[in-house]
Amino acid sequence: MTDILPLHDTAIKAFASDNYSGVHPEILAALTAANQGHQVAYGEDVYTTKLREVLTDQFGNHIRAFPVFNGTGANVIALQSLLPRWGAVICPTTAHINVDENGAPERIGGMKLLGIPTDDGKLTPELIDREAWGWGDEHRAQPLAVSITQSTELGTLYTVEEIAAIADHIHARGMKLHMDGARLGNAAAALGVSFKEMTADAGVDILSLGGTKNGMMYGECIITFDPEASPGLDYLRKMNMQLASKMRFISAQFITLYGTDLWHRSASHANAMASRLRAAVEQIDGVEITQPSQVNAVFAKLPAGVADRLRGDFRFYDWDQSTGEVRWMCTFDTSEDDVDAFAAAIAREVAADPAPLAAR
Repeated sequence: MTDILPLHDTAIKAFASDNYSGVHPEILAALTAANQGHQVAYGEDVYTTKLREVLTDQFGNHIRAFPVFNGTGANVIALQSLLPRWGAVICPTTAHINVDENGAPERIGGMKLLGIPTDDGKLTPELIDREAWGWGDEHRAQPLAVSITQSTELGTLYTVEEIAAIADHIHARGMKLHMDGARLGNAAAALGVSFKEMTADAGVDILSLGGTKNGMMYGECIITFDPEASPGLDYLRKMNMQLASKMRFISAQFITLYGTDLWHRSASHANAMASRLRAAVEQIDGVEITQPSQVNAVFAKLPAGVADRLRGDFRFYDWDQSTGEVRWMCTFDTSEDDVDAFAAAIAREVAADPAPLAAR
């Protein structure tokens, strides 16, 4: 067999996204184990059956689980299942469904998004009421669902009590609650609560459960807590081209991630590395931390030109180019040495910045 060598420098680590990391070795081992012999296609395999048992242990009885390929697919299908054709979704303007899914909820899902500006990426009952009106008005898309993200796109967290307050508030108005849980493991590890406490017990109707950002190769999973609230998921998954023929390879990854403590080990480590990075850079004169670092993200403002110089060696994204705000993400394989080297580079570049502080 021909030796296969990597095409990239494996020593380089990025702080742009937890999607940049590779696959956790335990996940790779699970894929190798599942890659033996034949299994029934389209979810009738023993791995997908086992996955339902694993997720029942984590999220409670009466759930249904629908593995899919990616987060956009999970979010679109989950929201579609909650809404009639005339339905609308209330979400923060920073929500992934509003900013980073290229119109998929509107174009593919056929729903209207009603965005609400927030300072911390979080909705409250009071903020929701800014758009929760107009029922029965044929001129207005009907606000029938709310989507929140845990942890949020700004790296902040909803407490269990805050989620429950939103659920109670909107359920009383006949609306349903979707949670984008792309980084749910990071949230659970940071809060020290179970997945069930944050979702089923708090009143979430449907969840997009993440895997890719916490060490999987690919795959997300839609979980319903009230089947009557989200009918038609079997058909919607196929219609939206998210039904995997070799579903065992998605399910096997989830079994290892959520059927062991791997999710907690990986998420806790990523969170800890972000805390280490924040502690290092918040001491640097000229760096302004802009959000609480509650999970594996650090948001900061840098002097003009510093970000571009840093990106020669460390990849990361601008969050708001107009203000110089950037986002740094840590993941399961971010090491202390990676963090320390990055923080030292930030300190060097800021110290070399010729602009006086008063002009920044």
